[in-house]
Amino acid sequence: MFIVLITQRDIILVQPTSFAAQFKRRMVAVFNKELLSWYLITLKLKETVEAAGAVPSTPSSSSRSVDLLPPKPGPQQTLDVIVEEGSRIEDELQKSTPDSDWVVSIRDKLDQACQDDVASTWAKLCIYKVPHCLREGDDRSYVPQIVSIGPYHHGKKRLRNMDRHKWRSLQQIIRRTEHDVKIYLNALKEVEEKVRACYEGPVGFSSDEFVEMMLLDGCFILELFRGATEGFKNLGYLRNDPIFAMRGSMHTIQRDLIMLENQLPLFVLDLLLGIQLGNPDQKGLVSKLAIRFFDPLTPTDEPLTKSSRNRLESSLGYATTFDPLSDQGSLHCLEVFRRGLLRSGPRPEPRLWMKRWSHSNRVADKRQQLQLIHCVTELREAGIKFKRRKTDRFWDVKFQNGVLKIPRLLIHDGTKSLFLNLIAFEQCHLDCSSDITSYVIFMDNLINSPADVGYLHYCGIIEHWLGSDAEVADLFNRLCQEVVFDTSNSYLSTLSDEVNRYFNHRWNSWRASLKHNYFSNPWAIISFFAAVILLLLTLAQTFYSVYAYYRPAN
Repeated sequence: MFIVLITQRDIILVQPTSFAAQFKRRMVAVFNKELLSWYLITLKLKETVEAAGAVPSTPSSSSRSVDLLPPKPGPQQTLDVIVEEGSRIEDELQKSTPDSDWVVSIRDKLDQACQDDVASTWAKLCIYKVPHCLREGDDRSYVPQIVSIGPYHHGKKRLRNMDRHKWRSLQQIIRRTEHDVKIYLNALKEVEEKVRACYEGPVGFSSDEFVEMMLLDGCFILELFRGATEGFKNLGYLRNDPIFAMRGSMHTIQRDLIMLENQLPLFVLDLLLGIQLGNPDQKGLVSKLAIRFFDPLTPTDEPLTKSSRNRLESSLGYATTFDPLSDQGSLHCLEVFRRGLLRSGPRPEPRLWMKRWSHSNRVADKRQQLQLIHCVTELREAGIKFKRRKTDRFWDVKFQNGVLKIPRLLIHDGTKSLFLNLIAFEQCHLDCSSDITSYVIFMDNLINSPADVGYLHYCGIIEHWLGSDAEVADLFNRLCQEVVFDTSNSYLSTLSDEVNRYFNHRWNSWRASLKHNYFSNPWAIISFFAAVILLLLTLAQTFYSVYAYYRPAN
């Protein structure tokens, strides 16, 4: 095969090398096949005619040499050779040209898939894009409203107003520490590849743009964390600062910083804070600051005791716990907040990929509802009582002697976004338990109607700031749509089995029905005893009447 190069004056036939083979296949397909065939026939004709008309340079005196030369082809033979060669070339073009681009594109895609399948590109992945099946119909709960952190939402028009405040935070740090900004840039350059590996898919930023984004976002987060603990005034900000003060926008900023797609790796924050404090190797302090900063988002209004806080911070303070490259280390602020919610509770256990998708997994959606436990109304009919459990661990549910003790749960306008992002993280991250998902599905089973919400509110278990009980019921019924859930891996599976066994015992249902119908209020109790006395008197009268009939008095 040949490559045809057409210039203004000449048509050049080039034999491709192995290096230019792919280029040849792409270029040949560009030309019209019929015109290309005629060009090749013409060139072959010219080459053959010149070869046939050439006179050998051997001397005429050597007849033996002349006899060894092949006979010159005739005109008809020359034309036949040209037509045959042109037909062969045209057939090859017709066979190879239509498939050449397609085959090349397939090979390019396979090469890209091979690069994507390298194990090192997935090992440190921890900041995910929320799957479309989870976010469908409720995109607002996963998208920041004021401030963007990381590359996923960087540069969006409605989030650019916060960029000037990020520069203000960096300038304040530089002025307070008297450091050269180049110190931070050089330190971030060294960990750039590790940071990129934490995000899903290729990050479309140049090296300088990516490092600048990490510096601005990281310094902004640290100023918020330190200001919430030490006071923004002590950091050099004015009391009427529009951002760095505990104002109304702070609650929205907290909600944005806890979203899964709006995270920065924790080791970046540790690195930046360590440079500010003169100890680049420190770890754990950022996690303690994050726990305090996100404490208002905790879905309970039970106060965190000082002893509980000290135990939590001490458990988070070990250097090995916050090794950025450790499988058990904290990953980002959302993961730190989740660990804070589950303190002293169920421990995450690494699970194999095949176990996650085993036959015991079920999809907890409205088409195939995963029923762990009956709703409040049905449980009450079976004699199960509900009582508020006084603890700041909202997930710590207990069942004993027919009493289901549930900690107080506070529901506000940010609770939905918080639970959805926690569930999304548990769904995406392999080495993560499904404890928050288990709790939400448990509450979803308990709540089927506004009446169930109303009774839990009456018991002091649910406190909400929404418009009505119906909105609360709708919130829980929508939280776990399209969520993959493993019943055998739920920390509430044993408790659910105990409740179901109690529910299925007939005597408990009969006793509950008797109590509900005849002992629900004082007047019902009086009526019940009056009916019993009347029944006893009637039986006594009947007995004596029959007795007197068979044994009359003398």
